[in-house]
Amino acid sequence: MSSPAPSGATAALVLADGTVFWGRGVGAAGTTVAEVCFNTSMTGYQEILTDPSYAGQIIAFTFPHIGNVGTNTDDIETITPAARGLVLRVDITEPSNWRATRGLDEWLKSYGLIGISGIDTRALTRRIRDLGAPNGALIHAPDGKIDIDALVKQAGAWPGLEGMDLALEVTGRQTAQWRESTWSREGGYAEQTAPKHKVVAVDYGAKRNILRCLAAAGCEVVVVPATATADDILGHKPDGVFLSNGPGDPQATGQYAVPAIQGVLKAGVPTFGICLGHQLLALALGGKTTKMHHGHRGANHPVKDLETGKVEITSQNHGFVVLPDSLPANVQQTHVSLFDGSNEGFRVKDAPVFAVQYHPEASPGPTDSHHLFQRFVDMIEAKKGH
Repeated sequence: MSSPAPSGATAALVLADGTVFWGRGVGAAGTTVAEVCFNTSMTGYQEILTDPSYAGQIIAFTFPHIGNVGTNTDDIETITPAARGLVLRVDITEPSNWRATRGLDEWLKSYGLIGISGIDTRALTRRIRDLGAPNGALIHAPDGKIDIDALVKQAGAWPGLEGMDLALEVTGRQTAQWRESTWSREGGYAEQTAPKHKVVAVDYGAKRNILRCLAAAGCEVVVVPATATADDILGHKPDGVFLSNGPGDPQATGQYAVPAIQGVLKAGVPTFGICLGHQLLALALGGKTTKMHHGHRGANHPVKDLETGKVEITSQNHGFVVLPDSLPANVQQTHVSLFDGSNEGFRVKDAPVFAVQYHPEASPGPTDSHHLFQRFVDMIEAKKGH
């Protein structure tokens, strides 16, 4: 429970059960309420903070030194960050990296992102791991005036992520062409000028690097909103359909996404889903999903491919999971987490359809799973008879 505010405290993270973590404010001043989760990645904080899948969440970083390489204009996954706040152990330092254009604190302020530093992130992480992801209120008050009782009430009143459709908050509003390919030190982001296949990517909160990986694999990428119908998608005459990552409860988003996906499956178009797209594809096939105790978020998650026996270290960010026993007989589980045995992938035995729960674009994270984009392209080429 709470203790008196320490001298110099300008921020507090207050959980719904009354637990209080005092600290120093970073980024914008204000108050935000969301689910509190933790991410174990040691790098890539800018990609994490701009990942649309973090809508409705305050991110606690387990790695203590966040901000030391600054920020730049390249390492963003969307224009407007969807995360609601961040929690740090150590104060943000001056940036030290040749690519940095400004410090993290200034960058946070420019986007209105609220943060706190100087708290015991190990204690917070253990609390989430043991008791589940809590709702919390995060305040940055430069004048030090913090009403803990009011914050406890705000945290307790927040409805939580179950039943919440957040894809509508982060999806693009219009259909758009995507040509940007992957980054290189020598030339920055390349452009796909000679695509071999047309892919429609359904944007439930797509990260830019996922679209870049599709372009790098030889695809002309047409991005459509989360609310696109099967007719909208198939009207582009795609060679393949990609179902993107995204935030929130898949059962809520599935109210409109599942009928569209079922229409694509009926048409026999090769389909690849990741993260939320993986969950929505499972629902469209007749499976079920459930909320996890505290989710998977980090760049060090071992996943076993049951068909090859190989283990990949993966990048993950999800709080819901597919229940493998709910999948129909023609759907085979292909990947499992070596942390907790949960489902990490499946394929349809009699159709060109597969999905994984993790992020093969690996931004941030290891590149063990990049081959899945080529697997998707191979599936498209086989369908086309190449």
